[in-house]
Amino acid sequence: MRRFLRFTLHASRVTASERGVTLLEMLVTVTIVLVLASVATPLSKYSSQRSQELELRQRLREMRTAIDQFKVDWARDGEILTGPLCVKNKTSCKEYTGVTGYPKSLKTLLGVDLSGGEATVRETKPIRRYLRRIPLDPMTGTVEWGLRCYQDPPDAKDWCGEDVFDVYSKSPDVALDKSKYREW
Repeated sequence: MRRFLRFTLHASRVTASERGVTLLEMLVTVTIVLVLASVATPLSKYSSQRSQELELRQRLREMRTAIDQFKVDWARDGEILTGPLCVKNKTSCKEYTGVTGYPKSLKTLLGVDLSGGEATVRETKPIRRYLRRIPLDPMTGTVEWGLRCYQDPPDAKDWCGEDVFDVYSKSPDVALDKSKYREW
């Protein structure tokens, strides 16, 4: 008990200046926090850009899959109708497809009227949808996509206006892998 009293008496003699944090300790702590923050900031920037790039790849894949499925259903080679829906809907086939069987526009993928050969109920017009909506380009923030025709070269900047063979982002920016988003 005597030792305890001696310790408490000695602890009470410590002045207020001895209880605080030294300037050196404070500088070391602030330096460590700044180093950690400087490492974390670029990582968060790249992770945000990486997630946008993943979203762009997913949306391009979604639209290209829809275009390819449309081509399978509505295939034609000039005047020769080869796709199953094109054969059943001869009148609307030329209205919705280009000479090669690709859709005339992206809006065609939102819904094609099948009333030509498949309609069985007078009131209802069957519709075949390939996309629910035209997806938003995460790089530009709009639904405006670059389009290529079947006969266009891969690096074409202008759309011929006949059919939609491929889509690409209109963003002029460069990806993390140093490629351009337009080339994806």
